[in-house]
Amino acid sequence: MKAEIISIGTELLLGDLTDTNASYLAGQLPLLGIDLYWISQVGDNQNRLVETLKRAWQRSDLVLTTGGLGPTEDDLTREAIAELMGEEPQVSPLLEHNLRERFARRNLTMAANNIKQATVIPSAQAITNPRGTAPGWWVEKDGHIIVAMPGPPAEMHNMWQTEVMPKLQQKSTGAIIFSRTLKVYGIPEGTVEEMVSSLLSSTNPTLGIYAKADGIHLRFTAKAKSQHQAEEMIAQSETKARSILGDSVWGKDNDTLVEAIGNLLVDKGLSLAAAEYSTGGLLTTSITDFLNSPTFFKGALIVNSNEALINYGVDAQTINDYGVISPEAAQAMAEAARLRMEADIGISITGVVGPNEVEGKPVGTMYISLDSDNHKNTIAGLYPGDRFRIRRWAATAALFRLRQMLLNPD
Repeated sequence: MKAEIISIGTELLLGDLTDTNASYLAGQLPLLGIDLYWISQVGDNQNRLVETLKRAWQRSDLVLTTGGLGPTEDDLTREAIAELMGEEPQVSPLLEHNLRERFARRNLTMAANNIKQATVIPSAQAITNPRGTAPGWWVEKDGHIIVAMPGPPAEMHNMWQTEVMPKLQQKSTGAIIFSRTLKVYGIPEGTVEEMVSSLLSSTNPTLGIYAKADGIHLRFTAKAKSQHQAEEMIAQSETKARSILGDSVWGKDNDTLVEAIGNLLVDKGLSLAAAEYSTGGLLTTSITDFLNSPTFFKGALIVNSNEALINYGVDAQTINDYGVISPEAAQAMAEAARLRMEADIGISITGVVGPNEVEGKPVGTMYISLDSDNHKNTIAGLYPGDRFRIRRWAATAALFRLRQMLLNPD
């Protein structure tokens, strides 16, 4: 089955919104053994939308659309599909009843233009949308299928998982495609490729290597009759890769480095405190954003001046002798955070994120330090780039350094 995705909305063309729906669906289709050939975006113009749908209808077995199912005049997906099919939309009494009931439950008055969300054409079946007012459409005719889903990701994801995907599973008879990603940090991309070169020649599963913000990703992809069979095929390659790369593999698929570290800290019954200079608290944000309740994290000292560091317990003589951009200051910061927060481990970052050098140190100079009762260690790095890239690298490097210490405390 050949598939095509059409994302609808002028806001996508203006760059006001990022098209996450298309990437989500592109990742879902291989699980059904459906080949995705085209992705396109089109604005809220009925003529252009009909033209886009017509082209998709002629060349694809399955067309998935997102967006344009709202109640306003520029929501034109239903009208465009109806024109393509040569059919007239009619209000469904059942859909109208459900829509009015939904508004009544929320003590809201339904506007007159909402009634268009209760329309269907003879070729369309309405798709339930419990998270919004816009039902989807499933249109099946002459061996082709159009599935129209709402634009808000929460609504679209739910509709896909509960309604659309199960229905497509019944129709799909092709082999499924399954992927597994291993995440590696601390080894350059070229070195990783050399180390796993024996796995690159395999045609099923295949192996792709990609540089990402959190390290190097190894993506294994297998094609098989069932997901179980594909998983077994990938497992053999995954085992080989793990034996080659060792502790540099910190996670897989949707794992985050923060979650991996959090699990280690919780398992060991250890707590953490942080101190950051010039990074704006990005390390702390990484921890608190990814974890709903990081009980192992005591807090952080986020500063941007020498005076603040001294007030928080960093020795003034250390700052005066070595400067704040130094391994000595980084170590003193980690210790101050640990002691002030009464944590088992202190972690710190200090450096130059730009745009100008500081204390004679070039932009990109970063020092990361760890401190505990029996472990004191500082590393230095020079990472070129803009302010955000430098800060992100430092936060990621600090987390991975912490992971290494937790795995190898000696």
